[in-house]
Amino acid sequence: MAFDFTNLETNNLNPNFVDWLVDEQWVDMQTHFGRFWDYYQNPMYSTIGLSAADAKLNESARTYVQAQEMGLPARITGIKRSEASGLLGGRAVAEIERKEVVIENDIGWRINAMVDFLFGKGVDIVCRAEDKSRRAEIDKILKQVFNSNGGVRFFQDMAVLGAVYGFVDCIVRPGQKIADFVQNFSSSSSFSLQKALELISDCGLELIEAQRALPVLEERDFRKISFYVQHFIEQKNETANEGNFLRRLLGGKGSSTARHSIAVTEIISPSWWQRYEEKQLAEEGPNIMGIIPVVHIQNIAQPLYYEGISDVEPLIPLQDELNTRLSDRASRITFQAFKMYLAKGIEGIENRAVSPGRMWCTDNPDASIEQFGGDSTTPSEDAHISEIREALDKASGVTPVVAGVLKDKVGNLTSAVALKMTLMGMLAKTERKNYAYGQGIKEIAAMVMHLLDVTNIYPNSKDKRVFDVIFPSPLPENTLEKLNEAKLKQELGVSKEQVLRELGYETNS
Repeated sequence: MAFDFTNLETNNLNPNFVDWLVDEQWVDMQTHFGRFWDYYQNPMYSTIGLSAADAKLNESARTYVQAQEMGLPARITGIKRSEASGLLGGRAVAEIERKEVVIENDIGWRINAMVDFLFGKGVDIVCRAEDKSRRAEIDKILKQVFNSNGGVRFFQDMAVLGAVYGFVDCIVRPGQKIADFVQNFSSSSSFSLQKALELISDCGLELIEAQRALPVLEERDFRKISFYVQHFIEQKNETANEGNFLRRLLGGKGSSTARHSIAVTEIISPSWWQRYEEKQLAEEGPNIMGIIPVVHIQNIAQPLYYEGISDVEPLIPLQDELNTRLSDRASRITFQAFKMYLAKGIEGIENRAVSPGRMWCTDNPDASIEQFGGDSTTPSEDAHISEIREALDKASGVTPVVAGVLKDKVGNLTSAVALKMTLMGMLAKTERKNYAYGQGIKEIAAMVMHLLDVTNIYPNSKDKRVFDVIFPSPLPENTLEKLNEAKLKQELGVSKEQVLRELGYETNS
């Protein structure tokens, strides 16, 4: 059975187009976005069962490969890889021995530092409704829904996915409790804050990674989503007796027994949703929200594209160059760091060990033992590696100072202003992201309140769905200076509640 969109009550979604999205576009996205994640996480894989890697095992090789090895040339790895073969495939090059492979993941810690600056201290979401009591109730509702979905961890996961892939989508799912409430709702039902808090705790905020997202955008306006399609592989708690193409695509070893998995396609329209398993309709139902419950957040704005700019993508070529030079240096050090000897005219020398207390004798007057090897300085190599690291700093905006590596720069950090100047690139990028992610969080909050309104759990109007998102400063601050600043703000007319929130204190009003 193919896709059947009769219940969606629209002619704007073509089943053949969705087939193309799932069968072709999705596969291409696994390769494209999968590489971004591999370079961020740099996972480790055993070489057991990998014929090309096993063929290159020698005294200089390790029993594992890492994802970033994909970017190393064959003269180092001894394996010729391509986009089609991936990291776990490839062809062993017979005439080239595997060198020592050195991987230093300079991307991972930079992305983590960005996330720490953005959401390391969490955020505070403040309702701007005029009614003070109403404002306090909405704040409690939002706090409940975000805490039920992980709290600070939810925001950090959002930032990681956005930084790696360039964008992140969030689906607001009503949950079973709200669905049951809507089904049993009667006009005599009473409304209470406690009831709303109980029901909204079951509301799900699902972050969608880029590899799964297949949005159908309006043809004349790429900023609007007509239908939201996501496709992914779902792991079941049972085993399958034979492998399949999708499992091999995701890195399976092709064994006869493996965990059972199915391909799931979900389609959401403003009025209806459907779930297909292996392209067979499994579930469907009305969309009680009446809108497509998806919030799209670009990591860094990219004009005329649905996808934003990834923090990982521009660093990949520099990371490959760094790993290549570090591997070259490791091979040179291995070759030169140990002294070697060339013996001439001594019979049986190949069977004798070099160790203290050993003597060699021969009747050959032309015999000799020559020593060579030993490490030597290579200023150009060190300078090149240093310049690559500086290029990574410039491209990412994240310097080693962010991670606490000061070296000889301690003298530059004698004041708060000097520290801000040193971290200017990082702070500027963080400010830019504050707006992008802050706007996304506001939209999620507004969508949650819309859900409570259309389900009559907590009726509210659009003017109650206006929010501020407060990001604490990522830099260490002087408490006394912050308190003095708070006093001045209060004298200028800023509300006491707002001032306390900016200081990080809970308000009970």
